[in-house]
Amino acid sequence: MKSSRRSFLEAGLALPAILNTVPALTAASQAKITATKDSSFDPWVEIHRENLRHNVGEISRRADARPILAVIKNNGYGMGVANVAQLLEPQSEIFGFAVVKFHEAMSLRDAGIHKPVLLMGPFDEKNLGEAAARNIMPMVYTPMGPALDKIAAKLQKPVVVHLCVDTGIGRVGVPYYQAAPLIRELASRKSVEIQGTMMTFTEDRDFDQEQLRRFQETRRALEKEGVALGKKHAASSFTLFQHPDAFLDMVRPGMAIYGIYSEGEFRHGGVMDLRPAISLKARVAYVKKLRQGDSAGYNRAYMAKDDVWVATLPVGHADGWPRLAAKGARVRINGALFPVIASVSASHCIVEIGREERVKMGDTATLFDGQQGSRPEDVSEACGASVYDLTMHLNALLPRRIV
Repeated sequence: MKSSRRSFLEAGLALPAILNTVPALTAASQAKITATKDSSFDPWVEIHRENLRHNVGEISRRADARPILAVIKNNGYGMGVANVAQLLEPQSEIFGFAVVKFHEAMSLRDAGIHKPVLLMGPFDEKNLGEAAARNIMPMVYTPMGPALDKIAAKLQKPVVVHLCVDTGIGRVGVPYYQAAPLIRELASRKSVEIQGTMMTFTEDRDFDQEQLRRFQETRRALEKEGVALGKKHAASSFTLFQHPDAFLDMVRPGMAIYGIYSEGEFRHGGVMDLRPAISLKARVAYVKKLRQGDSAGYNRAYMAKDDVWVATLPVGHADGWPRLAAKGARVRINGALFPVIASVSASHCIVEIGREERVKMGDTATLFDGQQGSRPEDVSEACGASVYDLTMHLNALLPRRIV
């Protein structure tokens, strides 16, 4: 199945991880905020720190110890952008972090992250000034020299940037055939320090090679003129599996850091041993026996052919559990996998237990984790939901617990 990138909710990115502590509040904020407590039946997300570290080690091995610019956009692929950065920052393999939303970048500095942060998304001049003041590097691909001059003069130091060249993805970036004049002009300014130059692959295996040729040709011509382009980077998680010749000076993975294979073939290729670092869990809210002919779900989506036990889980598509889960996904309870049936509603889903009452209220149900049979890739293959949807669409308000 071909997975695609998805956008994520913009709210709640700076939610603290649940570490059995309560964040300190100022007197003013205490007056405005009423303390809340999660129900023991509310679904939650677990972040597995050792698996994160393991995956970074695997990526570093694959990339021959090149620096890693960790992509933690879209709420840290469901883990919480600050949570992921705080866990990864101590690792020497991590050069820095890349995000897309301006507020994600700012939230990293608010969370005490010191390593380089690359803002790959759009910004206006006010955003640019605020970002540069906090040592956040913008991704630049337009003639914005005057704005950079103004900001550098105010800060009394050059603005550190990464240049983006579009070699064929057509999304953002200066077209490769127009890149040289723009880059020369920016490089000539004392207000600009080019720390990196980047491109993004379309992930079309044949065209990727043409994209790399375009990038390298542009790079060589500029460097021959004496233009310093900083670290060159292009390799996403997909590229780590497909194109070692595109590792360049630094790699820029996202999904691989979280231990999830973006393509089914990568999982069995032996290139990297990735371990899922994210789990979605809930507790069984209700167990009952359906009689033959009884129904479950909207539009009577499930009809009991015989007497059967079912369990209701308090997790639905509003939490990020996809509607497609009812088309073949299975949930782990007490070590066994049970099929999701009927329809996934906003706050509930139902699983078929069988002829015997094998689960009870309060049992932990794992919707996906790192075990074979319930990995995100297993859910994806079973019901057709994208692995990107499973993580990036997790509700930002769900508790995150670091284990």
